[in-house]
Amino acid sequence: MDHAAEHLDPTIPAPSSASSSAAVAEVNAWLASLAAEAGGAGGTGGRGGGGGAAAELSLGPDPTPRGVTFLRALASASQGRSRAAGIAAAGLRAQAAEYRAEAARLREALERAGLARDALPPPAAAAARAVAAVANLLAIRDTEMSSFVVASADLSLRRAEVEEKRDKVHKESKALLDYTRKAINKLTELKKMLEKFKNDVEKQQAMLNRVGYTPEINHGVLMEMAEHKKDLERKAKPIADTLRSYQDLPPDKALAALAIEDKKRQYAAAEKYLEDVLQSALTTTGL
Repeated sequence: MDHAAEHLDPTIPAPSSASSSAAVAEVNAWLASLAAEAGGAGGTGGRGGGGGAAAELSLGPDPTPRGVTFLRALASASQGRSRAAGIAAAGLRAQAAEYRAEAARLREALERAGLARDALPPPAAAAARAVAAVANLLAIRDTEMSSFVVASADLSLRRAEVEEKRDKVHKESKALLDYTRKAINKLTELKKMLEKFKNDVEKQQAMLNRVGYTPEINHGVLMEMAEHKKDLERKAKPIADTLRSYQDLPPDKALAALAIEDKKRQYAAAEKYLEDVLQSALTTTGL
């Protein structure tokens, strides 16, 4: 891709009518280079089909200026990406070389000190693996004391955060436990109240059964019965008043006749008394 893009200069403006043939030739050359690289990457069989690929990538006899401009811009962008990728790859290769050199230096130093990995006794190898595991756990990439201190401080901070979260969860769990206990106590009280209400309902049901209550006796029926009772009382009032006037009479016929005779005598005595009073009044007036 780098070699193909080098055939084009991205600073050249879009082809005009005067330089269109040169621009077309330049773009065709770039396309041919792409086809050649594709054929070379495919091996011997790829080289056999390189001519066909180049023909397919050719602009043809009458390319449009817009197509040429687009391909030039595409070549420029491809060249930029290729250069950036080359720089990044070179940096990674240099870094890998530094790591390999550092590893070789450390290996040589360990071998001179008699601390080669193969020469270490099992306890020392286990200790080295433990140190490596701790380093990986703390994300330490060197043997500097400052790195260990920073990693330890970070671990302490994370431990403090974990303890804080644990305390928070413990408090929430305690609050939830208290709430659960209160809910259980409330449920126990509600069960007792329910049992009491059941007993009251049974007692009331027994009392209603004793007085002859039936499900047909409801509020509407009772209201109708009350209205009917009031109507009967209203109709019975004149009869009761008439009967009340006969309450002074004796229950026997003979006694009733005697009572009538007694009333007649009382009436006659009252008339005689009235006549005497009138006569006395007239006599007094004549004098």
